[in-house]
Amino acid sequence: MTGQLAFVESPVQLLNVLEWAHAQSHAVGGTPAPDGRGAAIHAASEDGQGSSTAGHDHGALTLVVLSPTDPMSRGQLRRMAQLARDDGFTVHWQEARGSRGSLGRTLRELAPLLRSAERVIVGDPFSRYVQLLLTLFAPRRLTVVDDGTATMEYAAQLARGERLVRWHRRGSRGPRELVLAPVTAAARRKLAPTRSRTVEIFTSLPVEPPPGTTVTQNTFAWTRSRFGPPRITKGADLVGTSLVETGVVDPDQYAAVVAELARVHGATRYFAHRREATEKLHRIAVETGLEIVRPDLPLELIARRGPIGRTVVSFPSTVVHTLPLALAGTGVKVAVCEIAPEWLKETASPRAQGFLAGVAGTAAHEVDRLTAQAAQATQTPQRLEFG
Repeated sequence: MTGQLAFVESPVQLLNVLEWAHAQSHAVGGTPAPDGRGAAIHAASEDGQGSSTAGHDHGALTLVVLSPTDPMSRGQLRRMAQLARDDGFTVHWQEARGSRGSLGRTLRELAPLLRSAERVIVGDPFSRYVQLLLTLFAPRRLTVVDDGTATMEYAAQLARGERLVRWHRRGSRGPRELVLAPVTAAARRKLAPTRSRTVEIFTSLPVEPPPGTTVTQNTFAWTRSRFGPPRITKGADLVGTSLVETGVVDPDQYAAVVAELARVHGATRYFAHRREATEKLHRIAVETGLEIVRPDLPLELIARRGPIGRTVVSFPSTVVHTLPLALAGTGVKVAVCEIAPEWLKETASPRAQGFLAGVAGTAAHEVDRLTAQAAQATQTPQRLEFG
């Protein structure tokens, strides 16, 4: 077995695979090419036809995009793929969803790569697609990179020996979950370390290494070297969340809190999550006057590229951990607004409040924490500056 194979299904996953490759090149003493680009990887072009920019070497990394169907994710992924190509990488774009027979076609096309991969890199261990692929082809080395806060739950469930289930899902199993239960059970074994398989977690989040695993810190060194420093504006920016769309937070409560945060902090822009509904964003724009921004890249790159507000206010999400790293030394201030229990929908998972509180509570010490009361205060709380 030779080579390394990365599966990405979201823009953030692709970004973090680039960060992992950058960290690996420096960890083994690698140096960038004279033009600043990383080592090229062998893959196929976006239309699926194979090509190579560097030839095969023992450590070749093949990057495969398992393309989602929603337009926002696809657009960001295409731009991230172009950034990868600009840095000397090539990308295999796989239309893995949305048409009859796409699953079987994808398995046939990827089977040779899977069989020969010494290491597999994934961004979402809860993905049914990834779980199926790992069930059929088990790698000797596995690396999990961040895709939102899923890494924290994956590490915790792996340590406790539990079945893999997303934190915002309720405990009951529907017909689909029962049918897929054997795949999930098998994938959990393939996502765990054994005597013949190593597991690495590459993360910017505060994760305790489950027994037998290795945790490698993602410092966003590639992002800082590739973009910025940004131009900083006087006002504040708000970062949106898809907690309404995932059925966790009540939409009326969310709209009211966003309006109050914008008033208190003098925010002018609202960076929308790629999964936020158009109707919700329209309501926020009308009721608050905020400019709705649909980022064309992950927020870490948008912020680093600039312009960005002097203060960035976010709800509990990965960005309260990643933005302090991406913006280190710029003077930009970050605050996280905790989710109050009364904002949750009655149908929200019983684990939702505790998980979200953990995301906010473990944010970097440079990040200000706003309680539900502080979010509705008339005084702007003290904000801390990066050192």
